[in-house]
Amino acid sequence: MPQVVGISFKPVTKIYYFDPTSFKDLIIDDWVIVETARGLELGRVALPIRLVADNEIKGQLKPVLRRANPVDLLLAQEYQAKEPEALTICSKLVNEMNISMKVVQADYSFDGSRLLFCFTADQRIDFRELVKELAKHFKTRIEMKQVGARDETKVLDGYGRCGRRLCCSSWLTEFYPVSIRMAKQQGLPLAPSEISGMCGRLLCCLSYEDQMYTEIAKSLPQIGSPIKLKKGVGIVRGHNIINESVMVEVEDDTSYIEVPASEIELVIDEEILKEKLHQPKKTMPLEDEVEEEMEE
Repeated sequence: MPQVVGISFKPVTKIYYFDPTSFKDLIIDDWVIVETARGLELGRVALPIRLVADNEIKGQLKPVLRRANPVDLLLAQEYQAKEPEALTICSKLVNEMNISMKVVQADYSFDGSRLLFCFTADQRIDFRELVKELAKHFKTRIEMKQVGARDETKVLDGYGRCGRRLCCSSWLTEFYPVSIRMAKQQGLPLAPSEISGMCGRLLCCLSYEDQMYTEIAKSLPQIGSPIKLKKGVGIVRGHNIINESVMVEVEDDTSYIEVPASEIELVIDEEILKEKLHQPKKTMPLEDEVEEEMEE
C-alpha cells in the first residue's frame, strides 16, 4: 500500500494524491510545491499522510518537491491579485475578435510562469489567434480550457433555492452524475424550473439521498400489489418514501389511506389477486395538476 498525501490547489476543488517522499511530517494546511503535468504548482495539504489501496492510485504518483517558502507565498498573492485584470483584458479581446465564447476565470500559476483562462462555449472554438495576442500582452505561457455550465456556476458563486450558498462553491469538491431518474424516484415535479439549479443542470442535491430512496422503495410493496389490512384487502396505489408508508385503496372507500409498511401484509391468494387487479383503478391527481389548481 503506497503512502500518499492529499493536495488541493484551490479552495473547494478536487484533492489529488502525491508522494510525500522525505516530507513525513506534513500536516493539514501546510503549503508545498509539487510537480504536476502542467509543471510546478503551489498546493495546500488537505489530507494528512496516509496509506491507501493500490487501486486508488491512477498512474504514477508525482512527488512533493519541497515546502513552500515565504517568497513562494508572496509571489502567489501578487499574481492572484492580477487575475481580475487579466480576465477583463481577455474578455475585451474576445469581443474585439468576435469569438463566440465567454471567459469566466483567469488563473495564474504561483510564479506567473503560466496563465490559464477558463471559458464556456456552445461549440469547439479556434482560439489560436487569441492565444497569440494574449501571449504578447502578458509575456507568459497561455493556456485555454473549455468548461461546462456547472464549472462556470462554481466560479461565479451564489445562493440556491434552499437559501444556502451553492454546494459547488461552498463544499462540493467534485461533480457527480445526476439523472432524471433520481427526481422521479423522489416524487418531485419534473418541470425543469423545479429540479434545475442556477447552472441550468439538474440539482446536485438530487443525488444526496438517492441511495436512501432506492433502498426504502425496494422494501415497500409494488404499486398495484394487493395487501391485507384490518379493514380488509386493499391495493397499493402509491408510495411515501419519507414516511416509509404506502397509499392504499380500500374496498368501499372513495379515498386513499396511508398505511405504514410495518403494518401491511402481501396477499398471496391467487383468486383475490386476480379479482383485485381487474378492478378499475381510482386515479390520484398528478403533482402538476395539483400545482395548477393551487395557482388558479
